[in-house]
Amino acid sequence: MFALILPAVLVVAALLVGPMVLLARISLNQYSATQLMIEATTAQNYLNAVADPYYRGVMLTTLVMAFICTALTLALGFPAAYRLARMESRWKSLVTVLTLIPLLVGNVVRAAGWLGLLGNDGLINATLRGLGLTSEPLRLVYTPGAVAVGTIAVVLPYMILTLSSVIESIPRAVEEAAANLGASAFTVFRRVVWPLALPGTVAGCVLVFILCMNTYATAVLLGGSQFKMMAPAVYDQFSKGMNWPFGAALAFILLAATLVLTVLGTALLGRRYAR
Repeated sequence: MFALILPAVLVVAALLVGPMVLLARISLNQYSATQLMIEATTAQNYLNAVADPYYRGVMLTTLVMAFICTALTLALGFPAAYRLARMESRWKSLVTVLTLIPLLVGNVVRAAGWLGLLGNDGLINATLRGLGLTSEPLRLVYTPGAVAVGTIAVVLPYMILTLSSVIESIPRAVEEAAANLGASAFTVFRRVVWPLALPGTVAGCVLVFILCMNTYATAVLLGGSQFKMMAPAVYDQFSKGMNWPFGAALAFILLAATLVLTVLGTALLGRRYAR
């Protein structure tokens, strides 16, 4: 059995573990304006990142944006996933494919589409001015709201597909039995559907939260230069500042924060499900 999985293990080690180990080693080096970096073994880059109020603010913005986008994605995705899971018509396969289609388009292309919709000369502002509702364009782009909308549009299919696969496994007879006993539609959802769908909810929220924490293209194109999240900050250190050790340290801080919050959230929801 081990011989069968050995090739996959080697590929993962070569393409994932190897670069991560190299990045971890770079994060312990010292930055040099003339030599790029000096080989060393120091945690100063991590200490500087944690002590800097600017990067603490960037991390806080990233966390808040990730939590908000995850919560809104769950609120929007659960009804759609339930409807998809309970669909019995011949159109179910088509709806599933339509849900998957956005995943075939790159994040940069989708962000450019939102720019065309939300920009000063975009469809929304042009419509509002054409109807005489506004004389000046509304500032819809380069705002946290635009980043949230663009990010939710990216991760929503993941939430819908994850939830629908779990809801589909819940017997419809269980809901019908609760309704026959006098439970309202909300009570059926709260006492039957939600508890049984909690494993899929946990999986979907974890997946979406990880994607939101590491969003790059959407934050850059829809947030503008004044809106900073951790992934663009890491890129800036590597490409613009040429400070590879500090950029590597920021990358591992982002990774650590994502892993810790994901594990804690999964444990809390898993304990609630066990109850």
